[in-house]
Amino acid sequence: MTYSQTINEAAKAIAPNGKPWDGIDAASVARMRLQNRFQTGLDIAKYTAKIMRADMAAYDADPAKYTQSLGCWHGFIGQQKMISIKKHFGTTKGRYLYLSGWMVAALRSEFGPLPDQSMHEKTSVPALIEELYTFLRQADARELGMLFRELDTAKAAGDAVGIHRTLHKIDDYQTHIVPIIADIDAGFGNAEATYLLAKKFIEAGACCIQIENQVSDEKQCGHQDGKVTVPHEDFLAKIRAVRYAFMELGVDDGVIVARTDSLGAGLTKQIAFVKEPGDLGDQYNSFLDCDEVDPANLGHGQVLITRDGKLMSPKRLPSNLFQFRPGTGEDRCVLDGITSLQHGADLLWIETEKPHIGQIGGMVRRIREVIPNAKLVYNNSPSFNWTLNFRQQVFDAWAAEGKDLSAYDRARLMSVDYDGTALADEADERIRTFQRDAAREAGIFHHLITLPTYHTAALSTDNLAREYFGEAGMLGYVKNVQRAEIRQGIACVKHQNMAGSDIGDDHKEYFAGEAALKAGGAHNTMNQFAA
Repeated sequence: MTYSQTINEAAKAIAPNGKPWDGIDAASVARMRLQNRFQTGLDIAKYTAKIMRADMAAYDADPAKYTQSLGCWHGFIGQQKMISIKKHFGTTKGRYLYLSGWMVAALRSEFGPLPDQSMHEKTSVPALIEELYTFLRQADARELGMLFRELDTAKAAGDAVGIHRTLHKIDDYQTHIVPIIADIDAGFGNAEATYLLAKKFIEAGACCIQIENQVSDEKQCGHQDGKVTVPHEDFLAKIRAVRYAFMELGVDDGVIVARTDSLGAGLTKQIAFVKEPGDLGDQYNSFLDCDEVDPANLGHGQVLITRDGKLMSPKRLPSNLFQFRPGTGEDRCVLDGITSLQHGADLLWIETEKPHIGQIGGMVRRIREVIPNAKLVYNNSPSFNWTLNFRQQVFDAWAAEGKDLSAYDRARLMSVDYDGTALADEADERIRTFQRDAAREAGIFHHLITLPTYHTAALSTDNLAREYFGEAGMLGYVKNVQRAEIRQGIACVKHQNMAGSDIGDDHKEYFAGEAALKAGGAHNTMNQFAA
């Protein structure tokens, strides 16, 4: 609905109420409605699910059309990312936000910083989804408010061209609201707990929920040791629980990302139930590390299964966990991916120990032999040492080609001594094109960085502290923060405006007319940044 149509609709609602509503202006109502386009989280989930589904179809037609996101732990961070994307690229198309359970645990728990082990309050995740969308909606209100002021200025000046141009901007306005891929960890309990929490996610606005196949009460960060997976039927029950939550709430095209941690998970808590040879339970158990046993020589308390007509004893640890055979991780990932897509998931996430296109692509090709349109969400993780990994990959590739590597020590490739060398430059080029190449060669639809702002906050704070508390003093802030904000056109340099002061002034004028006491007058120091 256009701005003019929204005014007409508001006028029709005001007119029947006669004189008591004379103080209600249709144009002001229209502005407020356009500034608050999304009334509920479900409105957002339904809107963004369609965006994500369209992007998935576009990727299927052309792998160059992959999507990206950055993780965030506060609504302001997510808001600033989308404002920056619109500023630099003119559109948010193909750019999402990622909500990391790791960052919620480390930065949002009332217990203080926690490891990524599902120990944080489960409700803190949907609370962050709601917070992110609150800040994104405020970004819409702020930018539209600036356009409405631009329109008023053009009208006051009798500038017909300016009026037409600004109305066009208002009617074609692109919202900051984008899909959020939200991390539900391993579901925080049984399938019922997963369903209840998924509903909270969706009601807060999530159109996409990522769930992993670890044991909920043994959950570990994907890049740490000690991961324990569950049998497929347990995981599929949780995928179905998430789908039921989407459908109950009317988000029929909600997106489910099934994550497998099997590549780095060597343990299971359960031996899967088997109905018949070759079923999912039997396939899961086939990866168990077992010893054949003599029925005449059984140990006390020994756990036994049969395999190919033989009596086998799975190796059980003192933790009461069972271990898988070494070297079976990729096979288990492939089975996990196929099974998840066959039973309700839309996208896969394979957690790897390094960013290697050959490794990822090899597994995806095997999955696509069964599910031709299988595609991945991939964690471009800060847990990887990208510099070292890619320098080693180039070193190994050059060694295979027979190149002279006498100038390089593979064990020291992270050293600054190698910066600027041909090998380092080649590695950096491979990092630069990693997302594009992996989208084409490894089936990756969506690339994300889980924890970018955790690291950028630490780095920028370290730089400011060194300067401000050192010899630079106040110049450390002015030169490296405020002056840089001004030069780069960072909207937050006018922090009062960013926090909603001008939106509030507009409302005061709607409510009180000439009697409004506004904050944005001549003595507001934010005017210093107009120059």
